[in-house]
Amino acid sequence: MTGMPISAELVAEHNAASRDALADEYDALGRKLERRGVAIDSVKDKVKSFGVAVPSWGTGRGGTRFAKFPLAGEPTNIHEKLEDCAVIHQLGRSTPGVSPHFPWDCVDDYAALRDEADAYGLQFDAVNSNTFQDQPGQAHSYATGSLSSTVEETRQQAVEHNLECIEIGKQIGSDALTVWVGDGTNFPGQQDLGRSFDRYLEAASQVYSALPGDWKMMLEHKMFEPAFYSSVISDWGSSLMAAQQLGDQCKCLVDLGHHAPNVNIEQIVARLHHAGKLGGFHFNDSKYGDDDLDSGSINPHQLFLVFNELIEAQCSPRDGFDPSYMIDQSHNVTDPIESMLSSAETIAGCYARAAMVDRDALHAAQNDNDVMLAFRTLRAAYETDVTPILAMARDELGGAIDWLGVYRDSQYRARKAQERKAVGLGAGIV
Repeated sequence: MTGMPISAELVAEHNAASRDALADEYDALGRKLERRGVAIDSVKDKVKSFGVAVPSWGTGRGGTRFAKFPLAGEPTNIHEKLEDCAVIHQLGRSTPGVSPHFPWDCVDDYAALRDEADAYGLQFDAVNSNTFQDQPGQAHSYATGSLSSTVEETRQQAVEHNLECIEIGKQIGSDALTVWVGDGTNFPGQQDLGRSFDRYLEAASQVYSALPGDWKMMLEHKMFEPAFYSSVISDWGSSLMAAQQLGDQCKCLVDLGHHAPNVNIEQIVARLHHAGKLGGFHFNDSKYGDDDLDSGSINPHQLFLVFNELIEAQCSPRDGFDPSYMIDQSHNVTDPIESMLSSAETIAGCYARAAMVDRDALHAAQNDNDVMLAFRTLRAAYETDVTPILAMARDELGGAIDWLGVYRDSQYRARKAQERKAVGLGAGIV
């Protein structure tokens, strides 16, 4: 790689100092896994082929509900965001995709933007529309709804924005559109719950009809926020009904923070796969609600169980099973680059653990109703320290064995603080 944000010599120097210790740890783990019938190189190769996209907006520091505390050197435009995404992929080697958000990432020349991403070794993942926020000069407000608005002109404005996102997506090489709306109510009686869903479906069908034949449209549900009494697409059931009505190219997207507390998300994975409607994931974590915390920082076991169901789905694929994976988290106390590198490693680690589950033993125990043996079969994989596998995969792909050490030694953030325009104070969230 040439012209990358972090010095290749620095990465090589760090890796050389760590390689002997890594080889020792990797070989020791390999012998342990071999006794369980697991070939460590096979797991490593799966990790090397695994990828998760990063959100363009995730490279900036998010906010609390009340205020934003900017970070020196955070990006102010899509070009700077791409540079930060390039750092994440250069060091971690598992985030080749970038998911842009419009109109936040609008530019004049999208062909040039695609070339810019390609020069960093990146490609564009799903494009995201924004009808949950009014923009300067917008003719109609989304304050009381967008695709489900009672005002026909507002609904049409939201449709046209999504159509514009599809056109942009074609130019930058994307093949998917993610649609999330903040539509809903805060008071009983504020809207007819049935008619608002009907209006959403009618408007969404106009968007769906404009999809290229090789695209998919992913519907993202959310139980609450910004509406707290009802959301138009509030749960996986509403999302599934809408996706089934819209057509084969419409799928359901699961954000790990968009559910009621203690919901069994891995079971939702199994149900959506059964229906052939599992479109993708937005990975994050939560303690209280839709906290958008770093992936696996609170409940890594749940993340592992989600991947266990995904591996089961891979073993018994249905037509069109090709879920999209993306990190979607908000960082207000960390450097976003460090957080997304950490999350990408955690996600890949849960994938690796799920890939080494003894499926034959698990299925036999399940069929025999041997509860403890089934549980311990899963737990054996979950308790495996896969960090040597992840580090070896990064090294072989040209990334950093110790990504945090390399990143901090590079002084990348301090350099960008000198080069980039300050973001300034913000009102909150994004």
